[in-house]
Amino acid sequence: MSIIEIAQKTRASARKLAVLSAVAKNQAIEAIAKALEAAAADIVAANAADCKAAEADGIAKPLYDRLKLDESKLKSAIAGVRDVAKLPDPVGSVQIHRELDTGLILKRVTCPLGVLGIIFEARPEALIQIVSLAIKSGNGVILKGGKEAVRSCEILTKIIHQALAETAVNPAAVQLLTTREETIELLKMDEYVDLIIPRGSNSFVRFVQENTRIPVLGHADGICHLYADKAADLQKAVEIAVDAKTQYPAACNAIETLLVHSAIAHNFLPAVAQALQQKKVELRGDEPTRAILENIAEATEIDWSTEYSDLILSIKIVDSVEEAINHINTYGSRHTDAIVTEDSQAAETFLSQVDAAGVYHNCSTRFADGFRYGFGAEVGISTQQMPPRGPVGLEGLITYKYRVVGDGHIAASYVGKDAREFTHREL
Repeated sequence: MSIIEIAQKTRASARKLAVLSAVAKNQAIEAIAKALEAAAADIVAANAADCKAAEADGIAKPLYDRLKLDESKLKSAIAGVRDVAKLPDPVGSVQIHRELDTGLILKRVTCPLGVLGIIFEARPEALIQIVSLAIKSGNGVILKGGKEAVRSCEILTKIIHQALAETAVNPAAVQLLTTREETIELLKMDEYVDLIIPRGSNSFVRFVQENTRIPVLGHADGICHLYADKAADLQKAVEIAVDAKTQYPAACNAIETLLVHSAIAHNFLPAVAQALQQKKVELRGDEPTRAILENIAEATEIDWSTEYSDLILSIKIVDSVEEAINHINTYGSRHTDAIVTEDSQAAETFLSQVDAAGVYHNCSTRFADGFRYGFGAEVGISTQQMPPRGPVGLEGLITYKYRVVGDGHIAASYVGKDAREFTHREL
């Protein structure tokens, strides 16, 4: 099929999916979970072949880490599928129920967006998450994985199609593209695709944003910060810094810059440096930092605005929470930023003035994740000002329509000398 035929078929299937009951959608999601469990060995084997080929092509380590889908990652993804099934149905929720006048009733009711276009590099588990969220929210989905994950994506899509064939959801609601040329064509399908969600490097996301008229939900950079305040518990700050940098350095919610208050720098920096270097983190620092940690590289202006996605961390000493906030708002990507402090006022100042989708106090930035937020899964993370913002689950995949039911009501009755008055009574 041509890309237009694929889009048309997906849209037609999505219209039928949109009106299915919550029970029917949940049955389809559970069927997917069972099918993935049954085919786990084949999925892992296909992914191992992708990883081997990617290594031969010299894939960068951060991208390789995202590509790898081992048994543990797959098990977690399947758990996320089942968590999505447990969530309330987001479709058909009445947000406003209002009498405009006697017999003239307004309802605002949630409904699916229509068709989602998901373009992602590596991350084959993203395909699993997105399909489950799309079905739950009543949306069709056209998926395009990176060439490095083609075997993984093909087997996952095949398994999902086989599972859906035994349910009320038409398998045609889930489509997979495999070539770069199809990606370019997909970005032109504004007549059939309602939302594009890119997941990948900042250059990749920017390319998508700059080459489509379809609304784009996503983020280009994940430049996250941790600020150790003068009132920080130093042991707590060390443990949080190590987790936020090293627990999964390729993740977009891993920190790239550590800000340290000058009042604790001489005590804190040697301790945190030792802990980070034991995890093989390369440290780079500004001049005051290097006066304390003499054997680290110099951090340049470029470092403050770089997403390493690797075991590299830049460090800067600041003199106040206000200076830390100013640095974050200047160089950050509005993703996730955290403060470690026992001073509740400093924490409140940080949380209210840092401009980011996620602002944390005394915990790791690695919690910025749809699954960890209880969303079941996420389609991506958005750093835009307009909602949805942060990890995007079901609520980012629905819109609403206004339903007005009357009994011969006409607007002319509400103007002029003997105009009727609206009651505007909440029901």
